[in-house]
Amino acid sequence: MPEPRIVIIGGGHVGLTLALRLQKKLRAGEAQVTVIDTQPHMTYQPFLPEAAAGSLEPRHVVVPLREALRKCRVMTAQVSSIDHANHELTATLGDGKVEHFGYDVLVVVPGSISRALPIPGLAERGVGFKTIGEAIYLRNHVLSRLDIAASTRDEELRRRLLTFVFVGGGYAGIEAMAELESMARDAIRSYPPIDPREMRWVLVEAMGRIMPEVSPPMSEYTRQRLEERGIEVKLNTTAKSFVDGHAVLSDGDEFDTDTVVWTAGVKPHPMLEDSDLPRDTKGRLECTAKLQVRGTHDVFAAGDCSAVPDLTSSDPDALCSPSAQHAVRQAKVLADNITALLRGEPLANYKHRYAGSVAGLGLFQGAAEVYGIKLKGFPAWLLHRTYHLAKMPTASHKARILGDWLLEMPFRRQVVALGELHDPRAEFVKAANTRGLPGPNGRAAG
Repeated sequence: MPEPRIVIIGGGHVGLTLALRLQKKLRAGEAQVTVIDTQPHMTYQPFLPEAAAGSLEPRHVVVPLREALRKCRVMTAQVSSIDHANHELTATLGDGKVEHFGYDVLVVVPGSISRALPIPGLAERGVGFKTIGEAIYLRNHVLSRLDIAASTRDEELRRRLLTFVFVGGGYAGIEAMAELESMARDAIRSYPPIDPREMRWVLVEAMGRIMPEVSPPMSEYTRQRLEERGIEVKLNTTAKSFVDGHAVLSDGDEFDTDTVVWTAGVKPHPMLEDSDLPRDTKGRLECTAKLQVRGTHDVFAAGDCSAVPDLTSSDPDALCSPSAQHAVRQAKVLADNITALLRGEPLANYKHRYAGSVAGLGLFQGAAEVYGIKLKGFPAWLLHRTYHLAKMPTASHKARILGDWLLEMPFRRQVVALGELHDPRAEFVKAANTRGLPGPNGRAAG
């Protein structure tokens, strides 16, 4: 009898945690596990702000799937549709070929993508903050704005270059902005022509407070700390336009900017739109407390793309929040339930009371609320780092991250822009296209 085929769509934190646990729990020959993702690595997103700020080496916050999943089959491909009626999915491989794959047990954990709104100019000027590429780009971009601003005498251009706008006041936006502002403030000491007060950092939030994941007092504390650093926090405000880099906000404020970062929410992966699995009004897969997709027994889901009942709530319609805390714990229950399904054992319900949240606000600053206990400043920052270090997959990556932090203590952060990384062929193409042009001695080059 052939081995049951377990296919995991998504190699993010949930998919990797699930596959690692299955590697340990499944006996030899009990099942074949395949992980499919568009990227050959998992990005630990809570560390993206520190990677962007230079506190962590970007390579250390990503885990190569093939390195970690020695007992699994890893495929770099884009799943485009799921036909559960025929237990088949369609995927486009790296070489462009379209293949069809069968499965016996399917796990759908592709995560989410940025939820952009149809704001004029956003698509042309904005950048998200969900991938390691975006984090590296923003680091280089912010530092290059300082470089250009320090070299120009055009005051209008200077103001534009030194104005940074972040849209979205959730954890992602707050941590990204706080870390990058901290990095820029540190870097600006190497740019004598620029006065730190020339930088303008603007946070735009449509709700009446930032960080809705924590209590109102902690939200207010965080807002005050940001404003003490000169960051403008605009609540009950939306962005109306970014055409040609000219920001127009709903509170009447208008200004030019060269940096627009969009962190205003996420939505389930669009791949789910081409499937015959049940979804709720937000596009998430409807799940039972056992993490099975409703109406099936061999399809499971977890994380941002799933709507899982919250059994700790008195509200029978309550769902688990789309947080990393729930996602990782769901992945562990998911692995246990898949193993139980293969062995004909009963499946367990997922039940976890939300413990709280921790956020880093730049070097030595943070805010945390865990099991009702509120921490501020250095203790919260230390808890943030300790918690996420413990959750980082693989011992080798934990050691590398700890090494980065230890090196940061006696030395300053490296604040250098490597913008050529985004177009590494530019200089060569320029050189190649100069053939036949007069050289410095008047003769044709080449």
